[in-house]
Amino acid sequence: MSLRINDIAPDFTAETTDGMISFHEWLGKDWGILFSHPKDFTPVCTTELGYMARLKPEFDKRGVKIIGLSVDPVDRHSGWAMDIAETQGMAPNFPMIGDPSLAVSKLYDMLPAASGETSEGRTAVDNQTVRNVYVIGPDKKIKLVISYPMTTGRNFDEILRVIDSLQLTAKHRLATPVNWKPGDEVIIAGSVSNDEAKQLYPQGWKEPKPYIRIVPQPILT
Repeated sequence: MSLRINDIAPDFTAETTDGMISFHEWLGKDWGILFSHPKDFTPVCTTELGYMARLKPEFDKRGVKIIGLSVDPVDRHSGWAMDIAETQGMAPNFPMIGDPSLAVSKLYDMLPAASGETSEGRTAVDNQTVRNVYVIGPDKKIKLVISYPMTTGRNFDEILRVIDSLQLTAKHRLATPVNWKPGDEVIIAGSVSNDEAKQLYPQGWKEPKPYIRIVPQPILT
């Protein structure tokens, strides 16, 4: 099953470092980020987990729940967390899913069905496609999917920027332009007619082309 933007994020039940969860129930009505790792005690992932722990207060402010996944049992995650704290200055402060049966990795199409049913004997290279980030909306639909190679650390500042854009455009009929940052000008969505736009933005807009209508960013509350 190939997952695309606007697909429902598959639900599952799994053991985590915070106990057993049912994913959709755990998400509730919040936004969520699920990010995956091919194995415990891998160097790039170690740096990512430490950085995400430091960045978590920013996601908390935005009502975004964070959950990690690694293709290893939960009891190995606790040992890895100590290494992360020692080398990165902070241990994960969010749940980490154990996926020793590969069930969640296969459910999210990060591993093929023929991968077997156990993480035992598999290397990080065997699991190298388990390097995805999923942003999931309160409607349980996937809003963003990014896949990373093992040798490239993820940019979680960019994920935070995307969350700001997604939350803004979910509330207002807008789009954000290239390299947009909070506070920058935004674009009236193409689905909004000029008549509707006049009601929404009576002050008018800049229009370098009829299909590019630029307005100040509204305050997101």
